[in-house]
Amino acid sequence: MGRLTGKVALITGGARGIGAAFAKEFVKEGAKVVITDVLTDEGEKIANDLGNPCVFFAHDVTSENEWNEIVKKTEETFGPVSVLVNNAGIVIQEPTESLSAENYEKVYKVNQFGVFLGMKSVLPSMKKAANGSIINISSISGLVGQAMSLAYNATKFAVRGMTKSAAVELGPEGIRVNSIHPGIIKTPMTAAEELQPVINELAKGIPLGRTAMPEELSGLCVFLASDESSYCTGSEFVADGGMTAG
Repeated sequence: MGRLTGKVALITGGARGIGAAFAKEFVKEGAKVVITDVLTDEGEKIANDLGNPCVFFAHDVTSENEWNEIVKKTEETFGPVSVLVNNAGIVIQEPTESLSAENYEKVYKVNQFGVFLGMKSVLPSMKKAANGSIINISSISGLVGQAMSLAYNATKFAVRGMTKSAAVELGPEGIRVNSIHPGIIKTPMTAAEELQPVINELAKGIPLGRTAMPEELSGLCVFLASDESSYCTGSEFVADGGMTAG
């Protein structure tokens, strides 16, 4: 308890799944938390359940204006941002031959462009806080390729590279940037019916013999948000049950 006392955290995609699990653990560890999402009803419910240390704001991560407004609201509510978790993401599974430019751009705008806007928008606030931790949620799809996932793979590899570039640039400012690479996590996104054939096939190769719950990533995210990881930057932290070990 208290590992994040004094931290002000902004978590995108916080209305459900991994983002909601992060928000719950962050509050438990003493952080003041802003969660954002396009899922307004679910986001407001999470914030209400967590109580006073947590607020929800509707937020489209593909909009620079909305990013600037969210950072402003966070500062007005809790003070300068010291932790950013770029968690919002979408997946579209399609063969490359039939993948439309529209769908490719949709995945890119949320998964990659949204991460860029988040890092860019939060930096002035983090500099006020005199330190910061940016945690970009990539995927094992940012480490290895999968069929039917060209757009998703492209964005998650990009997040990995963006993380390293930002870490090198922002280190002298006292701002750390790391990426988390989850394997198959049981979330509403991975529960989509059209994804089940791919997920079931991938799950057969997990050395731990099972998929994971969102809460199993929360401790890792708390570690990266806390001062315990003060010498960690520019690194990939993999939580995949051993999928990419072989």
